[in-house]
Amino acid sequence: MTTSASEAGGGAAVQRESFKDIALRTLSTAGQAIAQLASGLNTAVLAALLLLWLALTAVTSVVGVGLLMAPAPLRALHALAGRERARLARRGPEVVAPQPPPTRLRAALVDATTHRELRWLVRHSTLGLLLGLLGVLLPITAVRDTAFPLYWTFMPENTTATSLGIGNAQTWPDALAVALLGVGWIAIILGLAPGMARLQSGPGRRLLAAGPDVDLSLRVAELTATRAAALDAHATELRRIERSLHDGAQNRLVSVAVLLGAARRMVARDPAGADELLERAQSAAETALAELRTVARGILPPVLADRGLAGALSGLAADCAVPCRIDVDVPERCAASVEATAYFVVAEALTNIAKHSGAEHAVVTARGSGGRLVLSVEDDGRGGADADGGSGLTGIRRRIAAHDGDLTLTSPPGGPTVLTVDLPCGR
Repeated sequence: MTTSASEAGGGAAVQRESFKDIALRTLSTAGQAIAQLASGLNTAVLAALLLLWLALTAVTSVVGVGLLMAPAPLRALHALAGRERARLARRGPEVVAPQPPPTRLRAALVDATTHRELRWLVRHSTLGLLLGLLGVLLPITAVRDTAFPLYWTFMPENTTATSLGIGNAQTWPDALAVALLGVGWIAIILGLAPGMARLQSGPGRRLLAAGPDVDLSLRVAELTATRAAALDAHATELRRIERSLHDGAQNRLVSVAVLLGAARRMVARDPAGADELLERAQSAAETALAELRTVARGILPPVLADRGLAGALSGLAADCAVPCRIDVDVPERCAASVEATAYFVVAEALTNIAKHSGAEHAVVTARGSGGRLVLSVEDDGRGGADADGGSGLTGIRRRIAAHDGDLTLTSPPGGPTVLTVDLPCGR
């Protein structure tokens, strides 16, 4: 009976933990969606102003005045589209820009890229603006109504009670009813905010990306840059290995040779001193072997071959200074180089979390399907990580670029920080 009770208690604990994880993940997803909607509101407002400018230009073109100022709003359109691509890339997969549109007015008016950007402008300045406003107003409304019982007694009489502009709170039950409305707003945010964010960013990802008819020179340029990054990462890795061998193991082995030579000369006249030198030589040799093993693990960790990606990531989580949970679902093995890249990405990410984030918990997720390996490293730290700053993130980006993968970092101030990596499995 005791064993059964303990097992039941353990099962309940696991269930509570799963509920907690689901709640935290839902809150994190909704928070990221609200932040994305708010950032989209900035470009949506600019898009609405630019649409009015273009409409004014089109109207005045009838009398010839608009033709003179037409190049300026077209340049503004291309600049705003580039800004939207950068915003979308910060919060998801990169939006590859097409070839630069022509600058001459006649050519720009018949250019396919300009037409796609104009279609995006109309949608983003209408639907995108509405969704951005909802993304900003809904949290304010939810906080106002949920906290209403805390301040309603201080409000003047005949003041509207709810954010909908209806009702007057006269009693505590009325105030609690307003609070329940606020809970309803929170439920709407948790349920609809991610879909609203996808709906807002959808036109930009479809219309601002390079179309299927784009010149293959863009892809050639991208692969050239990826190859250069891979060669640079390879050269950097070779320099690291060379420094490790030169400054570590080589010096230890030289010390072993010197000590052995001295011991050989002393063995006849001072056996005790020779024995001490031999002991020091043995210690130096053991240290050199340990450093050589460290260098070998840095090239290709043997734990990957012995235990696979799941076992290797579990080892990293066990050694992490921050409590870390691992969730791996990779049915098939990936190429050795891909698994090594995934291992080093997670190792570097966990090191950054332990050093800089101030987090209390971290979660590493790995999913393999459709010939892709998707890694996610999330922590509940202070956030504010810079995707373009720090040698660690630069090294991660170079390793991923060598495999033609994608890296996305979401780290709003206050957290959470989510690093997502998408790699081809290589098989």
